[in-house]
Amino acid sequence: MNLIEKIIANHSNKKVVSADEIVDILIDTRAARDFGGANVVKNLVSNGLTVNDPARTYFTFDCNPTGSDQKYASNQQYCRMYARENGIKVFDIDAGIGTHLAIDGGLAWPGSTFVSTDSHANIMGAIGSFGQGMGDQDIAAAWAKGSLWFKVPQSVKLVFKGKRPANISAKDITLNLLKIFGANKLLGLSVEFYGEAIDALTLDERITIASMATEMGAIIFLFPASKSIHEYCEKKTGRKLDVLKADDDAKYEDIKEIDISSFVPMLARPGKPHDNSSVANEKGKKIDSAFIGSCTNGRMEDLREAAKILKGRKVAPGVVLKIVPATDPIWKQAMDEGLIQIFKDSGAMVSNAGCAGCAAGQVGQNGPKEVTISTGNRNFEGKQGSGFVYLASPSIVAASAVAGFITTPDEIPAKPTEFTKPEVSGFKLGVKKEAQKDKPLVVEGRVWVIIKDDIDTDMIFHNRYLTITDIKEMGQYAFDNLKGYEDFAKKAQPNDIVITSKNFGAGSSRQQAVDCFASLGISCIIAESYGAIYERNAINAAFPILTYKPGLIESIDIKDGDKIRVDMANGKVTNLKNGKTTDINKFTDVQIEIYRNGGLL
Repeated sequence: MNLIEKIIANHSNKKVVSADEIVDILIDTRAARDFGGANVVKNLVSNGLTVNDPARTYFTFDCNPTGSDQKYASNQQYCRMYARENGIKVFDIDAGIGTHLAIDGGLAWPGSTFVSTDSHANIMGAIGSFGQGMGDQDIAAAWAKGSLWFKVPQSVKLVFKGKRPANISAKDITLNLLKIFGANKLLGLSVEFYGEAIDALTLDERITIASMATEMGAIIFLFPASKSIHEYCEKKTGRKLDVLKADDDAKYEDIKEIDISSFVPMLARPGKPHDNSSVANEKGKKIDSAFIGSCTNGRMEDLREAAKILKGRKVAPGVVLKIVPATDPIWKQAMDEGLIQIFKDSGAMVSNAGCAGCAAGQVGQNGPKEVTISTGNRNFEGKQGSGFVYLASPSIVAASAVAGFITTPDEIPAKPTEFTKPEVSGFKLGVKKEAQKDKPLVVEGRVWVIIKDDIDTDMIFHNRYLTITDIKEMGQYAFDNLKGYEDFAKKAQPNDIVITSKNFGAGSSRQQAVDCFASLGISCIIAESYGAIYERNAINAAFPILTYKPGLIESIDIKDGDKIRVDMANGKVTNLKNGKTTDINKFTDVQIEIYRNGGLL
């Protein structure tokens, strides 16, 4: 049998398995991330299932290891609660990338099986372990039953010939392989790596190559563990491990020889990891930002390579360099070795350990038209933001960050190129608005009576929606975090009026907390008092707000749903249901001027 067949057979009730056979196998380690973890739990709970073996089961919070996103934070806490109840270990937001923690923590070893809600769980192939990324239902089944069905994949053997050039990194090897095999020539295959150049690869280098099996469509890239890696895994697991090797008469779908001496420094052009070009062909292209990290290149050797280039240099003006170590122990080692200081001195931003921009949950995202050079494993449109992403090795990324354009370490200019003028501005000025002298100062509408003090801006417009910039989209979220009024936006009608009490709009400076009401067509808000910033925001946006003295509601017997008239210039409110009128504080002259001007601007 070959490597994949041996691993699967060793975890099944069969002595021998062959390609295309479907087999139930024991899963040694079963993990779920913050991304997908909550759904794994929901699948278990809703189907009345319990955890088969908590000691083999883990949560790894690596997609958003800052808890900076409300949805991620909610999922993480939901998983924590389930973990406490079921005795499951959590590698929390301070730990780093789950697959790396599994390798370095002895949760995976040569010949073991590992599953996770991470599509790059096949990174375990770096140590000769069978790792698989899976969906929520599969992981829930693994947690509940301890085993899963697999179709034994066909295997291909790659034999590397020649001497590896000195300037070829592990990432270059991967990108050269992508040039050869593209995204689908290894589709569904288990690929074994052999040759003198392969035997010499370090663990960190094997991890880089193994992590991009997914980008080539392979089930896994399997590296027979070298003596040093086997000893490393024995030390981490604390036990003696069997040596795993393919049989001499193992069957392969194909055996290919690869001339590694012909490999050149490569990068992937924006949009596709397999759209490859030599670095030489892309030199000189302007970049806006650079990123070093992800499960592909966040190891110590990657950080040392970057530090070697950044030491004594500065990141080019106008370029942002973001560096994210893979795990917290790697972060600490980088600090002990002085690498963090080198990064900070160069002007780089260093974040806590995790997946970073690759998972859209941490630093590393880019904006429209922003050009990023990244050590990540994917550069699909929208994967690392809304800009353009090149993939390259840590040394190419670091050199390019210093130069301000794509280059190699041996061709970093003495002075970086400064790109101060954009190639295309993209900013077309709108038409200046004329003042609306006849804008009505009397409005009528149905009233909402919400007598609650200190309604803050998070209750009005929660911070999870702050990326919205189009006022038309804001209305649907008005009051959706105010208890009892979560459906306000669905029930509100144009010209409605809100009457509330003290300190309305307390809290943050967010303009959306005003604009969401304008979006719904609310005609005005009347309160006893407002948060200081909110008051200015509303007045400057020409959104009518007024204040009143206690007793307004009782004096004219206002009830929820009544129709009222508000005379803003004269400070009068009339209940049209009973004809009663009372005084409120009228618009100031400044407020009227800004209101009729259509806003401060």
